[in-house]
Amino acid sequence: MKVAVCRYPVAMPADMHAFAARLEALLTDARAQGARLAVLPEYLALELAASFAPDVRADLKASLAQLQPLRGDWIALFTGLARRLQMHILAGSFLLEVTPGRYRNRSDLFTADGGHCWQDKLQLTGFEKRSGVIEPGEAVHVMQLDDIRVGIAVCYDCEFPLPVRAQREAGMQLLLVPSCTDTDAGATRVRVGCLARALENRIYVAQAVTAGEARWSPALDVNTGQAALLAPMDVGLPADGILAQTEGDACWALATLDFAALEAGRAQAQVANDLDWPGQNRFALRRACLQPPVRA
Repeated sequence: MKVAVCRYPVAMPADMHAFAARLEALLTDARAQGARLAVLPEYLALELAASFAPDVRADLKASLAQLQPLRGDWIALFTGLARRLQMHILAGSFLLEVTPGRYRNRSDLFTADGGHCWQDKLQLTGFEKRSGVIEPGEAVHVMQLDDIRVGIAVCYDCEFPLPVRAQREAGMQLLLVPSCTDTDAGATRVRVGCLARALENRIYVAQAVTAGEARWSPALDVNTGQAALLAPMDVGLPADGILAQTEGDACWALATLDFAALEAGRAQAQVANDLDWPGQNRFALRRACLQPPVRA
């Protein structure tokens, strides 16, 4: 499967039609390069707030409330593009109202046959907690795409091993990570999390990022990082784990992921973190104790 990950420059679309036209052009380009799956970044839907009145787009709560009537157009846009382009599309994330005034950061996956599934963000960042209106998801999912299983870890979620491990144990072979970071440290944390999950689970990881500045938005104000396709650091794979990543102002990085070869290579692997995972659960290793020094 050829996968494309996006370094998405945040813009100021005038309305939903302008947003849709830009996404259609972008995804058509990825499909022209052979992508079967395209991954877009976290908070993508908040770019639509650029079309709201200045006082609304500058206020996160007001932006989220005004964004909700566009949910149907959002679903229709990506369902239509996935079908027409015959491509699976991870549409970043949409902060969806689940109870009055309460939102979940939902990452929607649209399939080439018209299907739609999703993963809600499980761990909230400090920014999301301080908003007072965003709540975490309550379930971990895997999804079937063609002949592989994929999971989604929304940005910060990739830094937590246990939910991703649960996805792996449900058959996941590819982890999709839509992300949005505003500092170099944040971008590094997400990249390190992605690499760690690839190593310990023997899976591929596809990370998309936002790019540029959007000072009009309290959530998309500054964006940094590079999109990347990552693998375990082992025999027959890149020593740094990076299969492909965006460079400079490029929007897409692409790589063909060979899942059969990844599985077959396990026999020659230098390490077997995925198979050795249960060793951590030995009773003696569940709790550390203070060891007094031995004195001669």
